[in-house]
Amino acid sequence: MALTNLLDYQAPSRLLADRVILVTGAGDGIGKATALSLAKHGATVLLLGRTLSKLEVTYDEIEQAGGAQPALLPLNLVSATQEEYAQLADTIEKELGRLDGIVHNAAILGPLTPLQMYDPVTWQEVLQINLTAPFMLTQALLPLLRVSPDASVVFTTSSVGRVGRAFWGAYAVSKHGLEGINRIFSDELANVSNIRFNAINPGATRTNMRAHAYPGENPFTLQTPEQIMPAFLYLLGPDSKGVTGQSFDLPKQEPLPEV
Repeated sequence: MALTNLLDYQAPSRLLADRVILVTGAGDGIGKATALSLAKHGATVLLLGRTLSKLEVTYDEIEQAGGAQPALLPLNLVSATQEEYAQLADTIEKELGRLDGIVHNAAILGPLTPLQMYDPVTWQEVLQINLTAPFMLTQALLPLLRVSPDASVVFTTSSVGRVGRAFWGAYAVSKHGLEGINRIFSDELANVSNIRFNAINPGATRTNMRAHAYPGENPFTLQTPEQIMPAFLYLLGPDSKGVTGQSFDLPKQEPLPEV
């Protein structure tokens, strides 16, 4: 079932029952909202992030809402090695026996500054978290995803990953790279596996990263992460079978009223 507007999707309550889905950056923003939404719809969610205390808050909220017991996977994507990703894959296989999806949300903004002034050390850190880590994590988990009858990988990208914009530096370059990884993985595996790869550009959303990028912006003029969840649910569930290699720009939603 192909949708023109992914935000029109109305997910059944048990859409993701019996599925195991890993979410990076699950302690904050869109990553946290995704983890909570997936759990609400039946998934067992693997919470990956750098800050254990934030992951624990997400964990507690899932349990309090009656979701399946999630798993905590603290990992620093700046320094994570190939061996650590391999160990992570082994742990998931031993403890859960399967993996049906990945949502790549973890990212950092970095400074908004001209390329000629960009600090090379910061450049490497932004690319490591935003681009290299999603590649290495996906690569390490591919054997598990291949076993699933309907696996889905979703990359969270950005409008600056489509058209470069002055001063967005390594962040924009990393999102361009994610768009490429999405298409390449999809093309390479389309005829030899059941794994789907897609990307979502959420647009202007009420997150801490957005606040740092636009400090003068009123956050209550922006859509919330919860408002864009239908798109993630659609791409991770069975109704999007056959949809792969796509990159979706989500339409702007009217912000929820202040509370």
